[in-house]
Amino acid sequence: MTRPPTPISREPEGLAARDVAVHLLVAVLDRGQPLDAVLEADRASAGLAPRDRALARAIVGTTLRRLGTIDAILDRLIERRPRKAGILLRVLEVAAAQLLFMGVADHAAVSLALAQLEADHDARHFKALANAVLRRIARERAPLLAAVEKPESDTPPWLWTRWVAAYGEDTAVAVAAAHRREPSLDVSVKADPALWAERLGGAVLPTGSVRVGAAGDVVALPGFDTGDWWVQDAAAALPARLLGDVAGLGVADLCAAPGGKTAELAATGARVTAVDISANRIARLNQNLARLGLAAETVAANVLQWQPRELFDAVLLDAPCTATGTIRRHPDVAWLKQPEDVATLAGVQARMLARAASFLKPGGRLVYCTCSLEPEEGEAQLAAALATLPLVPDPLTAAEVGGLAEIVRADGTVRTLPSHLANAADPRLGGLDGFFMMRLRRAA
Repeated sequence: MTRPPTPISREPEGLAARDVAVHLLVAVLDRGQPLDAVLEADRASAGLAPRDRALARAIVGTTLRRLGTIDAILDRLIERRPRKAGILLRVLEVAAAQLLFMGVADHAAVSLALAQLEADHDARHFKALANAVLRRIARERAPLLAAVEKPESDTPPWLWTRWVAAYGEDTAVAVAAAHRREPSLDVSVKADPALWAERLGGAVLPTGSVRVGAAGDVVALPGFDTGDWWVQDAAAALPARLLGDVAGLGVADLCAAPGGKTAELAATGARVTAVDISANRIARLNQNLARLGLAAETVAANVLQWQPRELFDAVLLDAPCTATGTIRRHPDVAWLKQPEDVATLAGVQARMLARAASFLKPGGRLVYCTCSLEPEEGEAQLAAALATLPLVPDPLTAAEVGGLAEIVRADGTVRTLPSHLANAADPRLGGLDGFFMMRLRRAA
C-alpha cells in the first residue's frame, strides 16, 4: 500500500522562534510577568526544538537589554505610533533587535516580521509601515544607532537617576554598559574548582566560582547529571561563605529557593533548615538537592510568621528585593520594577531582619544580603538594624571574598556591582551580579 506523501510545512523557517519571542515580550512588557515564570509555564516555548527555543530566548534577552535604544530608533522613524495595532510594536522591537544587534540576515528578519504581522488581525494593516521602517533600519543601522546612543539609553530613567546619585556617573555608566552584555555562566562546585574549570572549558575566579563562556545547554554539560556543581552567579555564592566554618552547626537559610546557598551550606557540613514562602519553589529546591546528593530540612512558610523549634548557630537571610542587581542576567527586571517597589520591599526587609535576629543563639552570626543596587535595600538596613536590634557588627574582609578589595567597603560590608571583576580582554567574561552583604552577631 502506497503511503500518502508527508505534508510539507508552509511555515517559514525560524517563524516559530520569532512568534515565541514576541509572545514572551508581550507577557513581560504588556502584562508585567517575569520572563522566567513565563518561560517555565509557556507551552509554546516548551514545544520548540532546543535550537529554536534558545534562539527565542536570545532574541528576547537582546530586545530587553537594548529596549531603550530600539524604542528611541522606532520613535525617530514612526511619527505617531498607531493605535489598535495588535502586536505591531513588539514585532518591530524583536525584528529591530535582530537587525541592530544580532547579525541576523536583513531579509530574514524583515520577511519573518511581516509574516507575523500578516497573522495578526489588527497588525496586518500596518505591514507596509513595518516594511518601510525595518528596511530603513537595515540600510541605516550605524547612523541610527549613533543618533540615539547614550550611556543611559537602555536604563529606565528612574534607575539611572538613582545609580548616579548612589555611585557616581562613571560607575553608573559602567553598570549600564555591563547590563547590555549577555553574561557568562557561573557555577559553584562541590569540590576541586580547578578540575571542573578544565572540564567545562572555564576559569576559576578569585572567589572560587567557575566561570564558563559559551556554555550552550547547561543540562548537557559534564557534571550536571552527576551533581558535581550548580548554576550560581559568583556574587550570589559569597553570602553563604561569609558565615565561616559552619560544619556541624545549625544554620537557617531564609528565603532559600532556588537553593544555591542551601547547597553551599549543606556541602560544607552544616545542618541546614531552608525556609521559603513558596511550596513550589521548595519543591524545586528539593529536586536540586536530590540531584546534588545533598540534604537539608526544608520548610514552606512565611519567614515573618514561622517559628523554629530551636535557635540557630547562624542565619543567612537573602531577603526579597527589587533584584536590580540581577539585570545583567534578568533584563526584564529593569522594565518590571517601579520606584515605589524600593520603599515597599525595604520595609519587608527590615521586618525580616528582626525575625532573623530572633532566631539566633547569643553570639550567633547573621549574614544579610540582597541582590539589589538600591541603598535602601542594603546600606540603609545596616544602620537601622544596629539601632533597633540586639546585633553588633562583624566586619568582612577582602581575604574572605577572594582578595577582591574593590567590593569590600570601609565599614566591613560588601557591595558587588555588575561592573566589578572586569575582563578587558573579553568583557563578556567580566562582571558580577549587584549584591549588598553584611555580617552581624547576636549580642550576648
